[in-house]
Amino acid sequence: MNVLIVYAHPNPRSFNRAILETVDATLRERGHATQVHDLYRMKFRCVLDGEDLLRNWRGNLADDVQREQEAVRWAQGLVFIYPIWWFGPPAILKGWIDRVFTRKFAFNIGAGGMEGLLTHRRALILNTLGGDQATYQQEHWHELLVRPIAEGVLGACGVRNVTHRAFYQVLSISQAERQMMLDEARDLAAAF
Repeated sequence: MNVLIVYAHPNPRSFNRAILETVDATLRERGHATQVHDLYRMKFRCVLDGEDLLRNWRGNLADDVQREQEAVRWAQGLVFIYPIWWFGPPAILKGWIDRVFTRKFAFNIGAGGMEGLLTHRRALILNTLGGDQATYQQEHWHELLVRPIAEGVLGACGVRNVTHRAFYQVLSISQAERQMMLDEARDLAAAF
């Protein structure tokens, strides 16, 4: 399967980078072809501006958006790896979605409402957080992590088989606990 990995973390030595390397290596070992789009390294322009909206309306997308859409078309599976900051993805990933998942590419709106146009077999979302899992579950914050991207973006755009895994307390756990998380990321990639 062709798998596009969209990665959004600015620190090249972060735990997110370790997750990325683990997932990419595992997918390749399993015979998948991968492309990694490191949005910070790419310096992806993440602001959807008036020019973008006009270009979208005219069907004349910016070159960087066209390249990203080609990568999404190439892929049969999507992987997103990013930290949770203020209950959402980094702005660069939100901007990537805003600019790349355009009308008539990722979705369309017709008489029956919104229709998802993406036909990917599956998606995997891996997040890191500084907070603890018990608090997120007690406060019902976990839903704030899962639903916006898994259901609100991918599901609405047609991707129905979405797996989400959050790794909690990554700033304060032991190296052994981090290794267990990387092992789980490896297992999720192996099952992809």
